[in-house]
Amino acid sequence: MAYRCVSQKVAQAIDVELMSSSGAFSIDQLMELAGLSVAQAVQKSFDSSKTPNVLVCVGPGNNGGDGLVAARHLHHFGFKPSLYYPKQPEKDLYKRLLIQCKNLDIPIYKDLQQPIDFIESSHIILDALFGFSFQGEVRDPYKGIIQIFEKTSKPIVSVDIPSGWDMDIGPTEHVKFQPDILVSLTAPKPCSNHFRGRKHFLGGRFVPPTLAKRFDFDVPDFPGSEQVVELKKEKN
Repeated sequence: MAYRCVSQKVAQAIDVELMSSSGAFSIDQLMELAGLSVAQAVQKSFDSSKTPNVLVCVGPGNNGGDGLVAARHLHHFGFKPSLYYPKQPEKDLYKRLLIQCKNLDIPIYKDLQQPIDFIESSHIILDALFGFSFQGEVRDPYKGIIQIFEKTSKPIVSVDIPSGWDMDIGPTEHVKFQPDILVSLTAPKPCSNHFRGRKHFLGGRFVPPTLAKRFDFDVPDFPGSEQVVELKKEKN
């Protein structure tokens, strides 16, 4: 089944509706469910006994928050996450998520030079830098890690969209890396049509059917208690 993609405008409207008085979700709830779905996608794609080391690259916004939540769950799933988190917001939500990671003794690095050894020893890179609201060129301090994404042979798991891609057209002149795994949240974005990696998951088991109908996108059947469902590539 081909799932409908949603535009940036629609994705923003869905988030607003979910957190409105009628939707009644808090951002904490949505971030927790999104991060859990990302962690489940990693767990389904990799063996924690063989590839335990996950470098989680955390951005300054909600996409980064999803990454912090995912890191916590990955720890409990038997992985060994570490964080590259150069800009740490002062908002209470992000500070609490970071403390939760610190309480699990998850290594945290702010300087790109510090986690170089962790990049070399990491089995997986989790890209939680930028979400669908990002526009323009990637700037410091994130430019360096994106350049590593371009060159590394390590499998990359991207949260919602590959960081630095254009929401609509996908890879750009400056950012061309292809993640191994893509975890779309709520609904796929148009750039996912340019994804050529191994697995594409959809996470976000929280959308009421009435909301999906209003915004004209699909809510898949999630198997059992799973928080993600794999979207199969259509055969030509």
